[in-house]
Amino acid sequence: MKLTDKALLVQLNISQWTARKYDRKVTKDILSQHGASMGAGRFNKSLLPMNDYLDRVHKKATAIRQKYYTNTLPWGIEGTQMLPSANYLEFMTEFRQEKSEWESLVGEFISNYSRLKEDAKRLLPNGLYNEADYPCDDSIHEKFRMDMSVFPVPSDDFRVEIGDAELNSIQQDVERRVAEASEIAMADIWKRLYDRVKHMSDKLADPKAIFRDTMVENTRELCALLPRLNFANDPNLENLRQQVEGSLLLHPDALRNNPVVRQDKAQEAKDIMNKMSAFMG
Repeated sequence: MKLTDKALLVQLNISQWTARKYDRKVTKDILSQHGASMGAGRFNKSLLPMNDYLDRVHKKATAIRQKYYTNTLPWGIEGTQMLPSANYLEFMTEFRQEKSEWESLVGEFISNYSRLKEDAKRLLPNGLYNEADYPCDDSIHEKFRMDMSVFPVPSDDFRVEIGDAELNSIQQDVERRVAEASEIAMADIWKRLYDRVKHMSDKLADPKAIFRDTMVENTRELCALLPRLNFANDPNLENLRQQVEGSLLLHPDALRNNPVVRQDKAQEAKDIMNKMSAFMG
């Protein structure tokens, strides 16, 4: 299997204004009042208090970032993830929709920015409000940006004019790094499934444990995603994924209200974990 044919590398870049500012003067005043030395604390003021517009922008960005890591695999360079080709179209289609929704929320915030600054003058009295802390109205949009960069997985095919020995060393190093990244990525997939099954096993084995419907729903979502993440087409992973899907994904009420079924499924989950352990080492 050539990883270059099975996956891409992606980087999600998000920049957004936090509307928070360290206030040195207030920090000094507070520490002085309490007889504390500088460095004992910091006062970070909210520049737009009691404002939902920016909060919605930030929450949407957090949700997009979470989906980014859910749909990709670790690569080894901070911020860069591996996106299996089988998951590219569905993931990028959803990302573009989510980005459009984020941009719409940003637009709503910018439309209300001037009014929110006027509110801040009232909500930040006694010198807390400082016009210099705020971007100009006509440049606030520059504080918000989101994009997804896509790159090919490094190939060992180098066509440069360097010595044969050095070229061979580079090629071997690339091959080793790509192989290591592949192993780490597949281990991550196995761990995701194992952790979900273990969570179900622990909850179902405890008759006093309370669980929400999301316990089953999250496992179902992962089982639906795994075939697109399994870039190595690992038959053992697919077989166990199917076992989880076929054995454990009952309606939550069936697990919650029937102690016999609950215990049976707890044991089945444990059996699946034991099978997975054999492959995970």
